[in-house]
Amino acid sequence: MRDTFKAMTFPAVLAVFLLFAGMLFVYFTNAMPAFHRFGIDVYLKNVWRASEEPSEELYGVAAAIWGSVYTSLIAIAIALPLSVSYSVFVVDYAPKWLKNPLIIISDIMAGLPTIIYGLWGALVLVPFLREHVMKPLYEHLSFIPLFSYPPTTGYSYFSAGVLLAIMVTPFASAIIREAYSMVPFTYREAVYALGATRFEATKILIGYIRPAIVSGTILAFGRAIGETVAVSLVIGNTFNMTWQLFAPGYTVSSLIANQFGNAFIYEYMTPVLYAAGLALFLIGLAVNLLGLRILGRWEENVKA
Repeated sequence: MRDTFKAMTFPAVLAVFLLFAGMLFVYFTNAMPAFHRFGIDVYLKNVWRASEEPSEELYGVAAAIWGSVYTSLIAIAIALPLSVSYSVFVVDYAPKWLKNPLIIISDIMAGLPTIIYGLWGALVLVPFLREHVMKPLYEHLSFIPLFSYPPTTGYSYFSAGVLLAIMVTPFASAIIREAYSMVPFTYREAVYALGATRFEATKILIGYIRPAIVSGTILAFGRAIGETVAVSLVIGNTFNMTWQLFAPGYTVSSLIANQFGNAFIYEYMTPVLYAAGLALFLIGLAVNLLGLRILGRWEENVKA
């Protein structure tokens, strides 16, 4: 029976692997002209000079790669504590009449089209952050390099990171909430039997669901780094490469969305966009492998 089940499921596993390999092959082969023309500089330089004369074209997507990683890290830094806190509150602290509405609202937020977030971010969130967060921080803490860029428009890495955090929090919290709610009741009883306070018990139980937190973080990072429309509306779409939170920037996804429509006019722009997509693909793969490594080490420690 076991061999039969393995034989039935193997084609699905093989199909997923072939799909993965096929995507990687397509990106790599289409990016080859860019690698032949620019070499590794396509990832190391921050330049975007389109020209109808191929010999004058010059591209480098370092700023876009930096923007994708930077905004995603900002989003994770905000979303992870929010997701854990939200999950713990819903499971342990929220009154019964409030639990279901909170879960429903979170699920609805996860299913909203990204353009809804993008329009709200551009028209509401960015002006709010500029007036009530960025300007006060710039006026009082501009001597710190992180806050030294003047928030003229508000469209910036910071705005994109905050919007992404709002978008990915429902995804991460769904995984963490389900794992936290499934912690065996006997474990909770054992913690309280040892004399732990409610806060101490929560800390111990959160440690028990560490794999779910790692999984939620990976999912949130993958969702954030690949977001396109919403980020394009709030990041400013400028080839900047800086740590300054209030500076406008670019991401790989927004670069592809903005340039792909007219890329066919130029000889090397399309291959460069494929090269940028390949970089995003490999970053996502590396993050997932790192997450699997962390989970593997956790399982080894548990078994030991």
